[in-house]
Amino acid sequence: MQTRLHYSHDTVGGRLLFGAGSARDALSGELDRLGATRALLVADVAAPDLLQRITEPLADRIVVTLTDVRQHVPIEQAEAARAAARDHDVEAIITVGGGSATGLGKAVALTRDVPIISVPTTYAGSELTPIWGLTEARRKSTGRDERVRPKVVVYDPELLTSLPAEVATASAFNALAHCYETLWASATTPVARMYALEGIEWVTTGLRMSSGAVGDDLRRAETLLHGTYFAGTAFAITGSGLHHKICHVLGGRFGLPHAQTHTALLPHVAAFNQETLDGLDPRLAHALHASDSREGLAALYAATGAPQSLQQVGLTASQLPEAIAAVQESLPIPNPRPVTAAAVAELLTAAFDPVRNHHDH
Repeated sequence: MQTRLHYSHDTVGGRLLFGAGSARDALSGELDRLGATRALLVADVAAPDLLQRITEPLADRIVVTLTDVRQHVPIEQAEAARAAARDHDVEAIITVGGGSATGLGKAVALTRDVPIISVPTTYAGSELTPIWGLTEARRKSTGRDERVRPKVVVYDPELLTSLPAEVATASAFNALAHCYETLWASATTPVARMYALEGIEWVTTGLRMSSGAVGDDLRRAETLLHGTYFAGTAFAITGSGLHHKICHVLGGRFGLPHAQTHTALLPHVAAFNQETLDGLDPRLAHALHASDSREGLAALYAATGAPQSLQQVGLTASQLPEAIAAVQESLPIPNPRPVTAAAVAELLTAAFDPVRNHHDH
């Protein structure tokens, strides 16, 4: 007998502005809408001229600027940013940069209840979620709090055309990981899965687009940003699961690069959870432009040259036992397929060196 649909779904709030050039034109008006005159700017942008172009119209509104942004938001950095916000009596936070800049802004909003305006310059997706993360003593902790979800997100694809190809690819696969995590998360809903599958299709399309010719990079950035929006919206509904838990443990413990770690781990967690996705396979395969989802994901990695092993993103053979033990300490981890200590060891060993592991089998 077919089961009846029965679930709860909280509608995601917030305001989205999308379009080339929107960052420079929109921020002043958005501060007005929020009734804020004193803003903290958290900026992590490689190109200073880019940042100047965005912030020039806000010269009299930005009272403090923080550019020392680090991955995984060390607690010391969060405390310093919170003190700066308090000392300057800020009424809003503007973040311009990748997930680390958004993360530092969220750390401030967690203790000082002021709105965030987020201007992403990567495909991280953090700007759409109420999830924060802080690292203390090599241990990364995360939580959910609506105060940290940005009130306004400005997607300006012009800001992403200058991303180095390697960074753009890893960031886009990070968005893909948000979609996959949504498909098997214990809190998933038909609505969340709809967003996730849509996100996979947009990101796949973007990753397969050519770049270099006039207009190509902007079209690619627009396509990937649309995918990022769907991915982040899906992830905001369901929250993290096995994939993100492993990435957070490894990132906090060994300081591995965030997006690249997500990229390298994704095919292995997807393979581990494949049997739980079987019912979705036709839709997932379609989103990946393939007839089979496993083949579609493998083809996407082959086409982009994205890293598929933890060894490629900086984990060493001597660190692998500590990595396995650290993830095992985090058990139980919610997942549709039970995660045992032995499964963690097998999964991380395979993810560390897939080629060798494949030959061993």
